[in-house]
Amino acid sequence: MSHDSGPETTTSTLTAAPADTTLVVVTGLSGGGRSTVARALENVGFYVVDNLPQALMIEMAELAFAAGGAARRTAMVLDVRSRAFSTDLAGAIRALKERGFQPRVVFVDADDDVLIRRFESVRRSHPLQGDGRLADGIAVERGLLEEARDQADVIIDTSHLNVNQLRRRIEELFGGEDARQLRVTVLSFGFKYGLPPDADFVLDARFLPNPYWVPELREHTGRDEAVSTYVLGQDGAETFVETYAQLINETTPGFEREGKRYLTVAVGCTGGKHRSVAIAEELAARLRRSRLAANAQHRDLGRE
Repeated sequence: MSHDSGPETTTSTLTAAPADTTLVVVTGLSGGGRSTVARALENVGFYVVDNLPQALMIEMAELAFAAGGAARRTAMVLDVRSRAFSTDLAGAIRALKERGFQPRVVFVDADDDVLIRRFESVRRSHPLQGDGRLADGIAVERGLLEEARDQADVIIDTSHLNVNQLRRRIEELFGGEDARQLRVTVLSFGFKYGLPPDADFVLDARFLPNPYWVPELREHTGRDEAVSTYVLGQDGAETFVETYAQLINETTPGFEREGKRYLTVAVGCTGGKHRSVAIAEELAARLRRSRLAANAQHRDLGRE
């Protein structure tokens, strides 16, 4: 009997493949929120290795695969401050893929002025500024990470996100549902605060009448039923939402074939309080009814 059980054990072991290991590579600008991302990944069951030398990425991935169990969900956080950091992250990712792994790269970014404020608030110097200014260190780091940003599967701009919002974004991306499914974030924003740099589609809802000029609606937001009813009841609003819902549904299979896992649809109005919020909520709801993994987030809600 012991002779018969051997081949069965071997066969079941060989059914696993490196692709069954979920690998997340986290990098990005110092002060951008890497540590928050790492903690959020731990919250959803990832084994997180912080400040991993890039040269050890393949070894770490193979250890995670061999260990099985909980280690099959592993996140590797790369820090440009590490002496073992190489600018050839794209080459390291290609090497992982050649071994059969399917890593997902998360890049955290933020505006320079935001990064400077964050460093000043904790009274720390930038790790790469040397004898120069904070801005000099940030510029050097951006140059080192330019190719890594281009290769990222997910770029998260944290300029207008607090710690809880960033944590929630990571938990929505990597917790619960199958991480291989395309996930759609419908992000409302205000044009006066700038375009979201991580948007794949940008929708402009400023053609609709602004509830701001309706006294009884001014202090409410697009999440409130009265504002939502007003916005969605305007001429062209229904066609606008339905057209983009259909567009996203039609293009989703193509994105999935090309290996894209995260899609950000940004909906803008003037201040990001009324029209864009109502449209984003409705569009996300329609996408969910179409069996897409979609959620609405509101970048600028509460800024006014």
